[in-house]
Amino acid sequence: MKEKQKSDIFIHGSMYLPQEEMLELVQDKKKFRIGMPADITGNEHRVPLAPLAVEVLVNEGFEIIIQDGAGKGSHFSNLEYSKYGAKISNSLTDILSCDIIVKISALTIEEIDLLRGNQIVISSLYSNCQTKEYFQKLMRKKITALAFDTMRDSKGSNPIVRSMSEIAGRSAVLIASEYLNNIHKGKGEMLGGITGVSPSEVIIIGAGIAGTFATQTAIALGAHVKVFDNSIAKLDKLQSLVGTKVFTSTIYSKVLLAAIKTADVVIGAVRISNKRPNIIISEDMVMQMKKQSIIVDISIDQGGIFETSKATTHKSPVYSKHGVIHYCVPNIASRVARTASYAISNILSFELLKIQMSGNINSYLKLNSGVRAGVYIYNGILTDENVGMIHGIMSKDINLLLAAM
Repeated sequence: MKEKQKSDIFIHGSMYLPQEEMLELVQDKKKFRIGMPADITGNEHRVPLAPLAVEVLVNEGFEIIIQDGAGKGSHFSNLEYSKYGAKISNSLTDILSCDIIVKISALTIEEIDLLRGNQIVISSLYSNCQTKEYFQKLMRKKITALAFDTMRDSKGSNPIVRSMSEIAGRSAVLIASEYLNNIHKGKGEMLGGITGVSPSEVIIIGAGIAGTFATQTAIALGAHVKVFDNSIAKLDKLQSLVGTKVFTSTIYSKVLLAAIKTADVVIGAVRISNKRPNIIISEDMVMQMKKQSIIVDISIDQGGIFETSKATTHKSPVYSKHGVIHYCVPNIASRVARTASYAISNILSFELLKIQMSGNINSYLKLNSGVRAGVYIYNGILTDENVGMIHGIMSKDINLLLAAM
């Protein structure tokens, strides 16, 4: 067989690389080590990598170290992980010294202190929940940090947020159904009613992904549904996706108040921007709702849209305010942790493989503009302008930083 010449090239996306350079990258990719620490918050049961994804990554040359019991909340055993090639460790120091750290919730301050530095951290962020110290410590360690919350695909959508929103929307209706029944001290109604009995009234505020799937689920259960959103485009899209006629309206206070006064269930499914007020339903409006009606505030992850909302936990998920039952658990998707973990793992493992194919994080970010949107710290430099404004930290544009490489 004739030996390949130096002029031969390898095509990767829009990049044309000399064959010798590509061979070097293939050797480098075998050195990536991934650490997956357990979540100790008690309110997070999902994991970023399921056992089957571990098998794929290990077969591609990754070394994966998982903290003992990290998959317990999703019912993934240590045995399953080790069977598919992961190493189980009790040493958090060893896990947090890996090249890439993956975790669902943000690292704790104590975990950041154990990082060796110059690593990649992939987790959720919810920037308004973090302290200035959190960002400064990551910066001092020269970490490149990516947030699930803002990473995007080539089409401009966030695949992980989309999956979790779908789960949250469907779950919100099922949760409301539970708390309408006698077992949970509700008023003893079946969501949707039956033949000869009037259906429940469900109000959904927000026509995004979560709102759309909540609408589909509520209609499937026989409920009478009304959807509110200030985006006509979203309402129109929801109407076409649902496939049946449903009441829709923009958010006018008087119209919304009239609707929630007779509602059995009100679901808050608005994705909140940090740049505008969060509250859509005031306490006075909640006081006018029917007794033992249900509020499910999916938006509680970002502060909530009901003035009476306060974050609860999976262990103690509800409270009553003005006779209305409130379910305000952040991270509803963790309620079905195994399903959610598979969804996240499918997406994240693909991104990890792309990092491997790119050879290093710099090349990966240059080739993936959507993923760049998820970077809030790059090599120790803050790149999220909003975080910088909140905490008084200077930020720089990641596109300019990569262009200067």
